[in-house]
Amino acid sequence: MSADETGGQRLYAVSRARDDSGRAGGGRAGSGGSRRRFLNWLLGTGAGAVAAAVIYPVLRYLNPPEIRESTTSQVTLSVRTDDIPPNSGQIFKFGNRPGIILRTPDGELRAFTAICTHLACIVQYRDDLSHIWCACHNGHYDLRGQNIKGPPPRPLTAYTVVVQDDKIIVSKEA
Repeated sequence: MSADETGGQRLYAVSRARDDSGRAGGGRAGSGGSRRRFLNWLLGTGAGAVAAAVIYPVLRYLNPPEIRESTTSQVTLSVRTDDIPPNSGQIFKFGNRPGIILRTPDGELRAFTAICTHLACIVQYRDDLSHIWCACHNGHYDLRGQNIKGPPPRPLTAYTVVVQDDKIIVSKEA
């Protein structure tokens, strides 16, 4: 066989491998469409996953889960009356929420919820100010739980304090 014949046979074989549309590939005419369909599916699925990853946290933020109210109506504190000196306070757990017990400069024990009525931050007793203070937005409450300064819109919820045999029992007001 001469070089001319071999080249001609090669040209003939390449031209037969092309399909009617002029694309090379012989018997694989639909492979370009299925590849495109797969890439479109892949991009669409990826875009959907990204959208869900962004939208879900936003929806959870706008509609937070409901926190059930504590069914606890009374707690006995682990601290004794001697552990709370005058003009001081301590945080305690009242069910699933924090509470604050304080001893006034006059020696009286008082208890309140320790959740600020502004944005639900935890309040603390400041002995240098002799009142309850919220560090989040500088909210101030007097020793009766009344809001006296800052953004808190309502007073703190007061609890009843009973001392029995040197034990402190705090309960919700009826």
